[in-house]
Amino acid sequence: MKDAERPIVEIYADGACSGNPGVGGFGAILKSGKKVRELSACEEMTTNNRMELLAVITALEALKKPCRIRITTDSTYVVKGMTEWIDKWIKQNWKNSQKKEVLNRDLWERLLKASGRHEIDWVWVKGHNGHIENERCDELARFALEKRRRHKVRPDKPRSS
Repeated sequence: MKDAERPIVEIYADGACSGNPGVGGFGAILKSGKKVRELSACEEMTTNNRMELLAVITALEALKKPCRIRITTDSTYVVKGMTEWIDKWIKQNWKNSQKKEVLNRDLWERLLKASGRHEIDWVWVKGHNGHIENERCDELARFALEKRRRHKVRPDKPRSS
């Protein structure tokens, strides 16, 4: 598929954790033309960085074909991980600059696989600063984790709305 023929998709993603580690949730919004899809899920014992990664991964895995994508997140961890650090990690056999194992390697590898067939621009925005979609993703993430905490809902696959 030629790049010009690829659908254009906007992805917004955020993660949240109550305690770090603790109960976590994520939210993601996918927009393409007039179509909008929201995803969210929770995990019992996780970290904020894992939830930030899972938000993006889940959104990418929801796409059925190669796309041109702009991913907007307030996570410098995710943006820098994919634009500055990951190539070095791979060359150094998944060791960071301190020669320690890269945290969340399982999710970084999953993100690499999910992003591989797409053309992606990574955009960082300041969190809790009035960005409409980022604020909505934060709401989705917090709703998922609060629902889990209050109702002891079994963690499951992401739900679409």
